[in-house]
Amino acid sequence: MQGLQLIARAQAFASSVALRSGDAERTFGELLDRSATLARTTLAGADDLHESRIAFLAPAGFDYITVQWGIWRAGGVVVPLSLSATEPELEYTLADSGADCVVTTLSLADRVRTLCEQRSLRLLVVEDMNDTAGVSLPVIDPQRRAMILYTSGTTSTPKGVVTSHVNIESQIKSLVEAWKWHASDSIPLFLPLHHIHGIINVMSCALWSGATIEAFPRFDIETILDRTAAKAYSVFMAVPTIYVKLLQAVSDLNQDAREDVISGFAAMRLMVSGSAALPASVHCEWTALTGQKLLERYGMTEIGMALSNPYTGERRPGSVGVPLPGVNVRLMSDSGEPVDVEDEPGEIEVRGPAVFVEYWNRAEVTADAFADGWFRTGDIAVRENGYLRIMGRQSVDIIKSGGFKLSALEIESILLLHPAIRECAVVGVPDDTWGETVAAAAVLQEGAELSNGDLKAWCDMRLSHYKIPRHLSIVDGLPRNAMGKVTKPDVRKLFC
Repeated sequence: MQGLQLIARAQAFASSVALRSGDAERTFGELLDRSATLARTTLAGADDLHESRIAFLAPAGFDYITVQWGIWRAGGVVVPLSLSATEPELEYTLADSGADCVVTTLSLADRVRTLCEQRSLRLLVVEDMNDTAGVSLPVIDPQRRAMILYTSGTTSTPKGVVTSHVNIESQIKSLVEAWKWHASDSIPLFLPLHHIHGIINVMSCALWSGATIEAFPRFDIETILDRTAAKAYSVFMAVPTIYVKLLQAVSDLNQDAREDVISGFAAMRLMVSGSAALPASVHCEWTALTGQKLLERYGMTEIGMALSNPYTGERRPGSVGVPLPGVNVRLMSDSGEPVDVEDEPGEIEVRGPAVFVEYWNRAEVTADAFADGWFRTGDIAVRENGYLRIMGRQSVDIIKSGGFKLSALEIESILLLHPAIRECAVVGVPDDTWGETVAAAAVLQEGAELSNGDLKAWCDMRLSHYKIPRHLSIVDGLPRNAMGKVTKPDVRKLFC
């Protein structure tokens, strides 16, 4: 008997449509049958993979799900590879995880073939896998390691975050309960599937619930808008950048098409924004356009989702809400004392069954990340009228200036209101008088001009004196890591 709840639940939905891609549909039963074939092939005569790390490279859709499930059903640990990763990045992940094998599709095999040959790794191509009759699959203890996801590595080399099947199931169940997932739901999947947002929040929650996923190889804004106008989705999850792009795209439509798309968004029961801070201006603009109040939440690779605005109740712009079911959250001061009062910043610490097992092969780093069983996230938040608001990463987003703790994210959200600024990044730089002083790198709107003096004059009316950026750098683009996130350490180099 299989010990994985995700697989057991899929059996109850065997005849239902799990996946739609274009005109093709796949049922849960087909996912189960094909993943069993992949599991038996991956075993290659063994009775159990015993937590061997199996890396895989596959686009969103049938192959991705069946490979993931197949590795789990064979007793392996999945290591999802990024479709946009460079060869050195792929090599790092394979080496650091100690992968024994790489599974991929025929169209992607050449991207990893040379690396597999160099590292003497077994390469399995999905299209070449055929069923092996009479091979039994092992019973999987839910306490086993299940997945290694790599952090973005903004301040050091990426770390492998190890989660067990219990961790993953806990993350899924918490969201299914909080966000009221059910079998009649349908959702588009266009987020990267080497990140927790796409893997857990979208794909796994939908599959757990018997819902239908419409998979896209990438974010195709025209098709997404067409399908939205057709009222194809009941749930929608995206990052803030996508909502900004959608606002612009909808405004460019002719009136009839715009009304159909807005009606489609308005009909959805839930729309979620995450993975980065959502500017309050975007939140309000989206509500004004569609009537939908975006649900903001907070999580990270190590813990899944921990905080969320409520499904029913006030969804407060700029806030990430309250702890999700089964998640314990506390704020801790610099001195190590719990912060129980309002308006006092503290580091978010999390405890519960969703919290990860370890950083792969980094025992000391793992130990340092916990305090009495609580995971120290490194994110600073403040409690405001019962809800938590993220101020930013302790290492790069909290600026200690003149005795104040300033949120770089909050300052960025204000600067984005300036009509000349398209993008910006705020960092703290050393200062003999203030300890740290506020610096901003800005990407301007096409044809716009902005001086440091003009910006300071504009900020005088919106920010208290100690928050005004004392240094401004106009740049053509902001430095980003392989995951597309702005790298704050690199931004600092513009001023130091």
